[in-house]
Amino acid sequence: MFLYNRLVMQSSLIKKYLMALTGIVLVGFVFVHMAGNLQVLLGQEAINAYAYALQNLPAPILWGSRLFLLICVVVHAITAYQLIKENRAARPNSNEVEITKRAGWSSLRMGLTGSMMLAFIVFHLLHFTIRSIFPEYNDLKTTVGSPDGSEIHDVYSMILAGFRVDAISLFYVICMFLLCRHLAHGVSSMFQSLGLRSESWRAKLDVFASVYGWLIFVGFSIIPILVVAQKYGLVNCLDSCGSSCSVNL
Repeated sequence: MFLYNRLVMQSSLIKKYLMALTGIVLVGFVFVHMAGNLQVLLGQEAINAYAYALQNLPAPILWGSRLFLLICVVVHAITAYQLIKENRAARPNSNEVEITKRAGWSSLRMGLTGSMMLAFIVFHLLHFTIRSIFPEYNDLKTTVGSPDGSEIHDVYSMILAGFRVDAISLFYVICMFLLCRHLAHGVSSMFQSLGLRSESWRAKLDVFASVYGWLIFVGFSIIPILVVAQKYGLVNCLDSCGSSCSVNL
């Protein structure tokens, strides 16, 4: 029994390390992805050139990084699910009220927000990357942002067309709020799982995690919000994308 308990504890510890390490990778990716997306605010040329450069990376780098990110997402999700099951099994008779007092909104709902993020990732890939939801996005072409003057995919027009659909913009903003709350708890927990969060640093790391979560929320949400606001004539801060945005949605 002692050996069994020891193996179970070691297994749980390995899972926590895996979840924390993959979490660090995903947290970093989210920030880089947000910074790239914000180039929409710089105009059509900036975001199109950025997207073209990414899509034309050497195949081993492009597909290697995509595979690595996919593995991190899968490992993170599986270990999170297993740890949630183990924690619940270890506290079958826990007092729900007492648990609620000791845990915040995010920590009680990490499984829910994580599941929503998985669903969002699938939708986001189908929407803007694979473009199977609106196949007509594949027809958006331009020379703006092209390094050699040839036609390239007009990512700028695609993003503006995509976020002009109110329901999609609302869905994105809601999912970014859930991501914000997930990060607010998850970033701080990563340090705890790796043994890097002492009691004296706990409050500071919690503040950092919360600030980071809200930063990601604002950075990702600002574009759909501005697109919808401009659609209804509330602002005029995005370049007109002309005829290339006349996608029938």
